[in-house]
Amino acid sequence: MRICRTLAAVARQRRAGGCVATVGAYDGVHLGHQAILAEVKAQSQRMGLPSAVFSFEPMPKEYLRPDNPPARLSRFREKFKLLDQLGVDEIYCPRFDEFMRQLDPDTFIRQLLVDGLAVKHLVVGDDFRFAAQRAGTLDDLRRAGQQHGFTVSVIQPVYADGERISSTAVRAALAAGDLAKARAMLGRHYMMSGRVVHGQQLGRALGFPTANIPVKRRKTATMGIFAVRVHGLAEGLLEGVANLGTRPTVGGGGEALLEVFIFDFDRDIYGSYLDIDLVARLRDELKFPDLDSMIVQMHKDVANAKGILAEI
Repeated sequence: MRICRTLAAVARQRRAGGCVATVGAYDGVHLGHQAILAEVKAQSQRMGLPSAVFSFEPMPKEYLRPDNPPARLSRFREKFKLLDQLGVDEIYCPRFDEFMRQLDPDTFIRQLLVDGLAVKHLVVGDDFRFAAQRAGTLDDLRRAGQQHGFTVSVIQPVYADGERISSTAVRAALAAGDLAKARAMLGRHYMMSGRVVHGQQLGRALGFPTANIPVKRRKTATMGIFAVRVHGLAEGLLEGVANLGTRPTVGGGGEALLEVFIFDFDRDIYGSYLDIDLVARLRDELKFPDLDSMIVQMHKDVANAKGILAEI
């Protein structure tokens, strides 16, 4: 999948024939997103044009609400990988800044969609709004399409157990610890990825060596202790238990860290890039009175996780 990170790069690399595109944050790439992307792919094949996703980094709400951003479901690299797996040809992801924030609907359409992407067909959800103050509507898109020569498809919402699927709904499920509900909306286990870094080595000293992965999110969608499956190592799919939190018992700071104890595994994997499926939430992260109490609970967590993973 080709990627462009600036508007200048979009203008340089866009194809003369244009593209079939969609616009949005695509945080989580849930089943609602996937329905839109399926239509993008179908229209791109019908028209003989590349499929494209136009998104932003940071997400607009992260920029507009720096002190209280929404929990991030997918880091950019995770989103890129998910879109690539779904067969998207191109992703355009310029930086969201003051210039982007102030674009009115007409300028957004002309500069980004027409002059930038040379879009020939646009696919969006039924609740799609765009430009400054979310002033742009579906009617604005249709009128602009008649003027600039592109067509618009609107995809109806997708539901899971009677609830409309959205990134907000996925965040709510994760915040409540309901990973089964999140999985029903995502179409897969909720996943976090990252590169293994050096830690304090405390886990090894306690008999639970962990792979430490910075989450690199302003706010995580969930916290706690989880049964997990680990992808990305030569040994294939592995299982374990993970702590996603701030490690209050051992004086961890305010920044969250994902610590994964892989069962029956003892190899140096520093620098490895891993995908971690959060399969089931076991409990809240706790502050223990001493390390011995924490070790007792860790043994219980391992036994609990092994039992759950054997059934899922």
